[in-house]
Amino acid sequence: MLVVAAAFAFSPALVSEAFAFKLFGITLWGKDDESASDQVPDPVRYDVTLTTDASDPDLKEALENSSRLVGDKDRPVSGDLGVVVKARDDRERLLAALFEKARYGGIVTIRVDGQNIDDLPPNPTFNRSRPVPVTISVAAGPVFKVREVQFGGDAARRNPADYDLAPGETAGSLTIIKAGDKIVEQLKSEGRPLAKLTTRKVIADHRTSTADIVLAAEGGPVAPIGDVGVTGEKNVRPGFIQRYSRLNKGEQYSPEALRKAGERLRALGVFSSVTIHEADELAPDGTLPMTIEVSEGKRRYLGVGAQYSTTDGFGINGYWGHRNLFGEAEALRIEGSVGRLGETTNIGDLDYSAGITFTKPGAFVPAATLRASVLAKTENPDAYTAKLVTASLGLSYELSDLDTITGAGEVSWERDDDAFGNNSYLTFSLPFQYDRDARDNKFDPTEGYRGMLKATPSYETYNGTFFSSFEGLITGYHALGAEDRIVLAGKLAAGFLVGADDLQNIPATRRFFAGGGGSVRGFSYQEISPRNADNEETGGASYVTASFETRIRVTDTIGIVPFIDVGTVSADIAPDFSDIRAGAGIGVRYATPFGPLRLDFAVPLNKYEGGTDFGIYAGIGQSF
Repeated sequence: MLVVAAAFAFSPALVSEAFAFKLFGITLWGKDDESASDQVPDPVRYDVTLTTDASDPDLKEALENSSRLVGDKDRPVSGDLGVVVKARDDRERLLAALFEKARYGGIVTIRVDGQNIDDLPPNPTFNRSRPVPVTISVAAGPVFKVREVQFGGDAARRNPADYDLAPGETAGSLTIIKAGDKIVEQLKSEGRPLAKLTTRKVIADHRTSTADIVLAAEGGPVAPIGDVGVTGEKNVRPGFIQRYSRLNKGEQYSPEALRKAGERLRALGVFSSVTIHEADELAPDGTLPMTIEVSEGKRRYLGVGAQYSTTDGFGINGYWGHRNLFGEAEALRIEGSVGRLGETTNIGDLDYSAGITFTKPGAFVPAATLRASVLAKTENPDAYTAKLVTASLGLSYELSDLDTITGAGEVSWERDDDAFGNNSYLTFSLPFQYDRDARDNKFDPTEGYRGMLKATPSYETYNGTFFSSFEGLITGYHALGAEDRIVLAGKLAAGFLVGADDLQNIPATRRFFAGGGGSVRGFSYQEISPRNADNEETGGASYVTASFETRIRVTDTIGIVPFIDVGTVSADIAPDFSDIRAGAGIGVRYATPFGPLRLDFAVPLNKYEGGTDFGIYAGIGQSF
């Protein structure tokens, strides 16, 4: 597995030809020179033209997207009959697209080499001296409206408006199908696993351009979850799979419980696929048996990553991991990294880290996860040089699908060289964190929010200092437009230190700084800080940062993101906002199946004297 955390990555393994660039098998630009004709027996090329009398641009786009002839126009088909087969399939697809738009009177006419496809012989022969001409003519017809809706069986007494089927609404076929699916889903959510749609009928009146709709459903008996079997496992214990799915015999059946069980098992990273099969009938005891079918992926993995910014330099990292050490998805990960490459020529000023992490999902109870780690690293921002080793043992617990709490014990040794001179620290901490994640998508959210609260009471033994840090963060997202082409995103973060009357007694990595790709872009990492009489960064006892982005999707894959970040760090426990720094810029996003590739350019709006002039940041995923 190869992971490249950069907007652009060049590798002979990824570039198939000189003029084509591929990342993870996706052609980002250019064309592959390999001829499609070499892969098709008896290749025949065609030229297609699609016309319609419809003035609705959305309908025109839907027709073009539905047509395989249009979408595959640069690819040859196999033999003369291949053109006809593709054309006949296209007629069905185009009629379905018309029905989705409530155009039940539409007519699709397709001619191949001037002949209607219904008049062609069984084995047609075309002139191949030029691409075979294909014309598609679509008479869209009127838009049909809902006239009357009848719900029958266990769907009776429901309100058609709740399913977008109120009289006068557009009677699109997809809306009708979704209404039936929603009724069945609602019945199943009542604990009726055998619910099914018994009638779905649409009667179109072409004289009045209206449609009468009949939907009837049968709920079946209420039945709890029955015996849960497991198949397909090899190295993961089936008892653990069943227990971690949290599908327990006797509990109420619901489609949502099954969906969450599948997501939960996939998130372990052990399985390449997870499918939950429900029995077609109830067991003699009135319960519904089900089977979890899994396919295990590779247990061991190896990867490399990279990131770059003009302010922080180039960084590389590598890792090795095992996803199933003892048969219950226990994970071991060993990783190391080097940072600030290119920013400094002194090897001693680079950032190094090496760590090992052990994770045990389902520890004690299915909702708990145990994590143990040891991390050694050096940090060399402009504000300080730090060498530290941290050991941690913690437990996270899922309160709900949205809420997680985490508690841990940590011990950290640290040696700093900063504005306060050379100092060593030995700190014991008990971090506690609460997370609520209500985003619709963790990699590229368009709606929802995420919040975090963290308290870390600590004791530094060398100076006998008790101190505690308290931090909070909230992000929010709101999409505009029917297709979510514009997303407004905001982030607010704040924190303060209690017991930090003398910052010299607090390790540098526990004081507050701001600046860099994760806070205020345009400034270098940790550049925003209170300063002493010698203009040296000391770190602060409180901070506030905020970011706002407008994520604009220009095409299905390309987006632009204007943004502004602001932040302040104060020496006192309460921010005084006497020194607010801001950065602004614009970013480019390229959508991929594993999240958007990100490239941001930012400048400080009120930079420090002799400070950073601009910053360029690259990575995978949105900035927050």
